[in-house]
Amino acid sequence: MDLKKKRWIILVACCLINLCLGSIYSWSIFADAMAKHFSDISGTTVTVANLAIVYTIANAVSPVTMISGGWFNDKFGPKIVLLVGGFLFGLGMILSGFTTNVGWLIVTYGLISGFGMGMTYGTCVSTCVKFFPDKRGIIGGITTTIYGLSSVILPFIITPLASATNGPITFQIIGGSFLAIIVISALFVSRCPAGYVPEGWNPPEKSRAGAIQVEDKNWKGMLRSPEFYVMLFLLMCGAFCGMMIIPNAKAIGTNMVGLESMVASTAVSILALFNALGRLGAGTLSDKIGRINTLTIACTLSIVGMIILYFTGLNNIVLFFIGIGLVGICFGSFMGVFPGFTADQFGAKNNSVNYGVMFVGFALAGLFGPIVMTSIVDSTGAYQVAFIIAAILSSLGVVLTFVFRFVIKRKQNKTKIEAPVE
Repeated sequence: MDLKKKRWIILVACCLINLCLGSIYSWSIFADAMAKHFSDISGTTVTVANLAIVYTIANAVSPVTMISGGWFNDKFGPKIVLLVGGFLFGLGMILSGFTTNVGWLIVTYGLISGFGMGMTYGTCVSTCVKFFPDKRGIIGGITTTIYGLSSVILPFIITPLASATNGPITFQIIGGSFLAIIVISALFVSRCPAGYVPEGWNPPEKSRAGAIQVEDKNWKGMLRSPEFYVMLFLLMCGAFCGMMIIPNAKAIGTNMVGLESMVASTAVSILALFNALGRLGAGTLSDKIGRINTLTIACTLSIVGMIILYFTGLNNIVLFFIGIGLVGICFGSFMGVFPGFTADQFGAKNNSVNYGVMFVGFALAGLFGPIVMTSIVDSTGAYQVAFIIAAILSSLGVVLTFVFRFVIKRKQNKTKIEAPVE
């Protein structure tokens, strides 16, 4: 089959895999069911808060296997990485259905599934980006959008299953289903030929995305590039607001706005929806106006969102949902744009490892975002100071987009000066 056609089959397969992996954003449903299960078998009260460490660890370990899995992907191709990673992810969920305490759930879901998730997610995104050098923005947007949309779709499956059975059986059924879907989908994914260019597409010297055609760099070469550090901290600033708000959206709606529990729960769905729209919309827009221009807009929207949330008070429902909607768009924009952005600057050949290293910026946001929110609420009893800090970091993100432009322009000028005269 013609690669230009086959790559669309690979995209569909990777999207199915990401739909399974995105179930981590539905963790609250699993956690609620497992908290009840642990409470019943132990005779002591186990809360959802007691299980938060499981979710934290699963997110924390995934960048590790994004890098290691990325190395194997770049060297040996995606199929074997997806098979191993998918097996770990599904196996971890199945084994979670046999756990009897939080400690074992940390091992099965936090570590085993977490390692599998990072390995598989990174491989899916980077493989699709390699096959679509002509559409990097929109393809990065599509693959990450499906990952984000998982939290909108899967609760309609997981919630009734958990209600009809219990936490352990839900884990076993969902885990077994995910393992089968990922393994079967992985069989349709193949390695992208080095330097692949779709027939009929001529890469311009400078694309609409604003990327000069560059040599492929490995992670060592990337670390020697000054633009890498600008991009890393830009990613951290861009993801900070989302990682701070997403775990606390319901609590903010309940405590700050005075929403009833069910209404406050819709904040999670609103965030997920705008997160998904941001991934797809920004990825598409970045192909037209450039990655860095799109990220500048995203950071600006985040600043506006934080200001709106700062001035949101009791019963200001409309302001609250507008604010978190803007945060969702910004967060999704960074997730959708950065896979293609990384490939633009450092080449597609080693993008699996390179994007895994770049993802450390996201991990930093995931570490410090929730800590900042929790510390401020515990010390002040309010959220406003956290919103100010997040707005400042988003402002720093805007500044970093201009620093990036300066670094790239100076690099281009230096290249012109050093070029030999023929």
